Amino acid sequence: MLFLALVSCLLYCTVGAEKSDALHDVWDFTESCLLTVWQNRLYVYTTAAVLIGVWFTVNMLLKKKKMVDPISPRLDKAMKNQKLSPETEKVIHVSGVKVFYGSQTGTAKGFAEELAGEVNAQGIQCEVIDMKDYDPEDRLAEECTSKMLCVFLVATYTDGQPTESAEWFCKWLEEASTDFRYGKTFLKGMRYAVFGLGNSVYVGHYNTVSKNIDKWLWMLSAARIMTRGEGDCNVVKSRHGSVQADFQAWKTKFLNRLQALAKGEKKACSGKCKSSSCKNKKKHKEEAEDGQSHAEKNSSEEELMESSSDAESSAEEEKAHGSVIDMEDLGNVMNRMKKAKRMEGDEEDSQRVKLSKQNGVRKSESEEERREMITPALRDALTKQGYKLIGSHSGVKLCRWTKSMLRGRGGCYKHTFYGIESHRCMETTPSLACANKCVFCWRHHTNPVGTEWRWKMDPAEKIIQEAVENHKNMIRQFRGVPGVRPERFEEGLTVKHCALSLVGEPIMYPEINSFLRLLHQQNISSFLVTNAQFPEEIRSLVPVTQLYVSVDASTKDSLRKIDRPLFKDFWQRFLDSLRALGEKQQRTVYRLTLVKAWNVDELKAYADLIALGQPDFIEVKGVTYCGESSASSLTMANVPWHEEVIYFVQQLANLLPDYEIACEHEHSNCLLLAHHKFKVDGEWWTWIDYERFQELVQEYEESGGTKSFSAMDYMAKTPSWAIFGARERGFDPSDTRFQRKNKTKDISGCLEGS
Repeated sequence: MLFLALVSCLLYCTVGAEKSDALHDVWDFTESCLLTVWQNRLYVYTTAAVLIGVWFTVNMLLKKKKMVDPISPRLDKAMKNQKLSPETEKVIHVSGVKVFYGSQTGTAKGFAEELAGEVNAQGIQCEVIDMKDYDPEDRLAEECTSKMLCVFLVATYTDGQPTESAEWFCKWLEEASTDFRYGKTFLKGMRYAVFGLGNSVYVGHYNTVSKNIDKWLWMLSAARIMTRGEGDCNVVKSRHGSVQADFQAWKTKFLNRLQALAKGEKKACSGKCKSSSCKNKKKHKEEAEDGQSHAEKNSSEEELMESSSDAESSAEEEKAHGSVIDMEDLGNVMNRMKKAKRMEGDEEDSQRVKLSKQNGVRKSESEEERREMITPALRDALTKQGYKLIGSHSGVKLCRWTKSMLRGRGGCYKHTFYGIESHRCMETTPSLACANKCVFCWRHHTNPVGTEWRWKMDPAEKIIQEAVENHKNMIRQFRGVPGVRPERFEEGLTVKHCALSLVGEPIMYPEINSFLRLLHQQNISSFLVTNAQFPEEIRSLVPVTQLYVSVDASTKDSLRKIDRPLFKDFWQRFLDSLRALGEKQQRTVYRLTLVKAWNVDELKAYADLIALGQPDFIEVKGVTYCGESSASSLTMANVPWHEEVIYFVQQLANLLPDYEIACEHEHSNCLLLAHHKFKVDGEWWTWIDYERFQELVQEYEESGGTKSFSAMDYMAKTPSWAIFGARERGFDPSDTRFQRKNKTKDISGCLEGS
């Protein structure tokens, strides 16, 4: 106000008295306006805030609209003076429909063709596909980004099995849903609907296939667009009077849903249900089944873990290593420890089965009272994951490299390094139990653990026979699968190699020597892997084709953190196992698993351990990430790149004057260091003459062990493509390298320690 008064005085002096009256009038009007605004300032502030809020809201809506319907800058520039046509402005929400069918009598095929006709009549492209002609491994991931809708019309055949045409599709989908390499989001973005054909007369198997496909797709994060439909051939219980009427009712709902999706309407089902069925007001019986399965899963998690037989050791180790304590395991371990103490209280003086040099078994009166290693819960879990369980403590499973080589897509690193025919290799174990709880265990520690054999025991003859038969049955399922080479399929039915590296600790099996002899009698080579906690058992082993010791860390502290062994004297056992390996005359291998940021900086210590055991070969492999687990803190950040593995191996080789990099398998992120004795006249001889080995081991057995032989007696020349530095980088040129189109969903890596 004072400022305005001064201005008024100045104007008065300047303009003159004659104009002062007019200025006073202006001043009076201005003053009254300012006073009015000041007195009503609250309303002014409110109005300004409202205007700013409206402006902000409008801008946000415009920005959101641009995100939903983006137009490239180039297109925007080209269309500045030209209005977009309605066809150009339209956003395509559904590009088409693919109808997959699995039929035995032709009913599902007829339904598929009928549905395709209805969809085409709506102006939407529709393709009918027989499941037997579709390779899900190569093509299913493409449906995640194609804006296609996938419809599955599948019949349930004898004993709840899929029809012959859908068998491979279902098998692949089941394995992918529980395979950590694919991950839980492998099919994220895919939209689907399922209709099943069954007969409710068969109560235990009614529409099993459609339920399973729905569940497996959901487990891989595909989004269902509507509730699964069921067609019942039993006219008495059919909801609409016949399977045809059931399909007609479901088809009507599907076509309505299709129209809604084509218009861009929100999905009725978000695809984010917490169970494998939609959460709506009418909760159908699937929810009850899923609830039961979740309950069984929870109870299974409680039952799957076995405590160490050395209860004190387990408790002390878990307490001492706070950085790797499994809180979820702790309660189960304590419960098992208490239960074990109660069970053993009355049997302290009874005899137990002990591992011995002779692998003999002293049977006691309490033999029949011992429990089975595979509990019902564990059996259920392993069966769902594709294991074929044998007896009470053994298992066999088909390796992904076996499948790959059957289809001419290359073998595993053992094929590159040692000449194994991956399609003729059986991966098995006579003991699912282990004495370690490694952080990179792909089984996430659901297998039993222990420091001694304390379970019922099956004879080696039974394990071998059933393992081979189960392996052959799994190979037979590949008959007619797209891409499988007929000659390799026939060869695959004859087992030539056995990788005792599936899971657990094979050397814990008291009759491991009998097991190995039976393999060799059937002309099957043996590749046995041990975790270096049983030195006496290593010393007492009969000759094997190749004996591995896992060297996952080079110091006591890092081994404790990475392998998490159960034995109190684990480090002494570890060192003694390496010394025992050095005493073997046949081929020996150190297997190093690199865990980035944990053990890659321990080069000198690794070199000292290699000097201790003097192995013939050293395999160095980057750790394979097995997915998230409460039992492990391992993440993708701990997985080294292939070039990082190469750098590590080169640095390690510089510290080892007797070793040199011989081979490489880029696909497995794995390299091989070989002793110079396998380099003859400047050429590497890392491969194995398997026929010669069988002759030598037979002579050894016939002589009662007096006629021994060494690794140099059955070596073979390594092909040029397998040598480190070769253009092929370890990939056999007789096969065809398969590159996945969706590289963001890489599932490369070795399965199950193979």
